[in-house]
Amino acid sequence: MSFHQKPHTFVSQVALRVNNILKSLRFYEEVLGFQVLTKSSMKAVLTADGKTPLVTLEQLSSPEPKQERKTGLYHFALLLPSRAALGEIIRHLVKTGYPVQGASDHLVSEAIYLADPDGNGIEIYRDRSDANWEWNDDEVKMATLPLDAQAVLAEATNEKWEGLPAHTVMGHIHLHVADLEETRAFYEKLGFDVVSSFPNQALFMSTGRYHHHIGVNIWNGRGANAPSEKSPGMKYFTIEFPDEEKREVVVDRLKDIGAVISKEDQAIFTKDPSQNQIKLVVQ
Repeated sequence: MSFHQKPHTFVSQVALRVNNILKSLRFYEEVLGFQVLTKSSMKAVLTADGKTPLVTLEQLSSPEPKQERKTGLYHFALLLPSRAALGEIIRHLVKTGYPVQGASDHLVSEAIYLADPDGNGIEIYRDRSDANWEWNDDEVKMATLPLDAQAVLAEATNEKWEGLPAHTVMGHIHLHVADLEETRAFYEKLGFDVVSSFPNQALFMSTGRYHHHIGVNIWNGRGANAPSEKSPGMKYFTIEFPDEEKREVVVDRLKDIGAVISKEDQAIFTKDPSQNQIKLVVQ
């Protein structure tokens, strides 16, 4: 079952501010295996299938050092179509020598973690079948266990690295926020349900009983401030709604709570209580 298409609401893209777009492009093309969809001197749009945007890189004009202990991106997560694909990218990273920061079995998924040249966190994962996820009423069971990397590598079939599979999608986004309950109330207005929680640490939310489309945590400190817009990091992430009616319902709810709303072409922008910017689009 796909949790990243109609009738679900889901995260589909992320836009990043970077210090050096040429250095970032080398990483995203050569290490991660993205294709360039469009490119200018200040901006590049990246894709896995040659047509669907997943990551946008925007060059900062006067970059400041990356700020720590702020709200913003913890990681964005690329969902691969199979365990074999995860094995192939692990083997590729081993060959290139690019450092992996972690590897975990989350019960619902298997994942590896790394960072781009600006320190933006990236998860690359594959889902286990949702038929095997364990639910306790409305909460899905997740954990952080060691990844059986040898078993994953054994699934890899293609000897030659050919980049990200065409069916790679933006699986979820995980954010640093200032307050969990305030954040929970905001994303519930967007139509997301809490499906897993770690009290006083993190919440995981989704539509359609996915294990999570959005994760949030207060690991950078309760009450953390937003980073400077001149600092490398996330500019915005995109949420896709199945139709205009559902988006309009959400926009009305956001207006009711006093959220800032702006429009740009066919997109609508807002910010969560921690100043993480969100682009609301219709599929």
